[in-house]
Amino acid sequence: MKFWIAGVILGALSFTGGMFYQKSRQSEPAAPLQEASYHGGFQAGKASKDQNLRAVPEDSSPRATHDVRNGQSIMAAIKQAQPGDTVRVFPGTYTETVYIDKDNIRLQGVIQKGQWPELNGEKRLNDAILYSGNNIIVENFRITKYKGNGIMGQAGNNFEIRNNIIVDTGVYGIFPQLGTNGIVEYNVLSGIEDAAIYVGMSDHIHVAHNEVFDNVAGIEIENSRHAIVENNMVYNNTGGILVFITPGLPIKTTYDVIVRNNFVTRNNHKNFGAPGSTVAGIPAGTGILVMAADEVIIENNIITHNKTAGILITDHGHASNITVDEESEPNADKIMILSNLMEHNGYDTISDVKALLLTEFKSGNPDIVRVGPSRDSCINYKDRYITVGVDSFPSCSFTNTDSIKTYLLDTPAPPRIIDKTNQGKLTYLGICTGCHSYTGRLIGPPVEKIQSLYRNNPKALADFIARPYKKRPDYPEMPPQDYLSEEVRLAVAEYLLKLEN
Repeated sequence: MKFWIAGVILGALSFTGGMFYQKSRQSEPAAPLQEASYHGGFQAGKASKDQNLRAVPEDSSPRATHDVRNGQSIMAAIKQAQPGDTVRVFPGTYTETVYIDKDNIRLQGVIQKGQWPELNGEKRLNDAILYSGNNIIVENFRITKYKGNGIMGQAGNNFEIRNNIIVDTGVYGIFPQLGTNGIVEYNVLSGIEDAAIYVGMSDHIHVAHNEVFDNVAGIEIENSRHAIVENNMVYNNTGGILVFITPGLPIKTTYDVIVRNNFVTRNNHKNFGAPGSTVAGIPAGTGILVMAADEVIIENNIITHNKTAGILITDHGHASNITVDEESEPNADKIMILSNLMEHNGYDTISDVKALLLTEFKSGNPDIVRVGPSRDSCINYKDRYITVGVDSFPSCSFTNTDSIKTYLLDTPAPPRIIDKTNQGKLTYLGICTGCHSYTGRLIGPPVEKIQSLYRNNPKALADFIARPYKKRPDYPEMPPQDYLSEEVRLAVAEYLLKLEN
């Protein structure tokens, strides 16, 4: 999560008499809409018709299986494994970081009579599972007590992350970064300081059948495209489902996202983000938030008991602590709100939203709030909800997304090839941008501040990357990246110091 909602409405009173100033008017209930399905967005082929969604291609060649039992090392088995192999991990407690830097590996926990293989970082280790390989499956693990990430993808394409229980793993639970064609399904995540499921700078992603609760943010789709978030249970987080653009990152857009058939309820948890982090400012009580993203469909969700608002739509201009990025279009355009069940939202909303209600001569508890420009947006059954800022939205030309099953690719994405010519760039995109944007504050300081500190000394930066220490009292300490080779650390340091926004 790279922004916070507190202050998102600040300055909105200036709309009085302006964009959102409309007299409340009585209207007859809208006539039933003619059923029609959405035909925009990414057009899938066979993948949209298959019953079982898969992102990792089947391997018809014989596979070796490497068994790991309690007291043995998972990482040792990964080092022995060849592409196409399966590493099976039996019940026990494993205190280590697993790094998969080869393609076509299936890391599979074995659950026996209710006993799970558990990765336990003992609050000493930063990451549980990292993968940069392509065609990776991670399933059936209990992961807890890490300081940084439960499962993080670092520029790996074609992945499936399923059936994991992830509790208290620091900043992120499941974090595919810079990946194409992936599934995150049937996971249970709680106690995460930032985002339980965080899809960053990725394409063609399917997030389904997960339970996320007691986190600061439930599910995030950030600077990503062609994603579906469906059939998830999202409750008791500070914020539920978030679709947004963070300025200052190399990928500048978020669009073509469907949020449907989710339970989004009681996301009123007290914020426990790390002091100084951006998420520490998220106020409790937002169900679904869309910030500056385009072509977002919100359909058939049950959105209830979120005390600030059920759905909040905003641009960058009304979000505090957002650094302007001239290459990021700041408005949330073509937001399409179809039929959703909404009840008892906005019952303890922030004062700025109450003020906006008054500008439209409305009262009550707001289900839907919109601030900032929003072109070509629409809403069905508007009269069902208490709304702010959407009176000018027409009805949508369609009522459902039944024609779209998934945005996964029909054929696997090509493996991402990493060589010496692009090592620094891909390491920066796949790892560094999870915590650093160029100009704004995310988890760590902006890249431009790092550049001013190290300037012509990439070796010093590479050394710090391996063995960081706390430099700034208002930022969390950076975790060591010593699993990266000296050559890779120097390559990313050189790339970062030459980078321009």
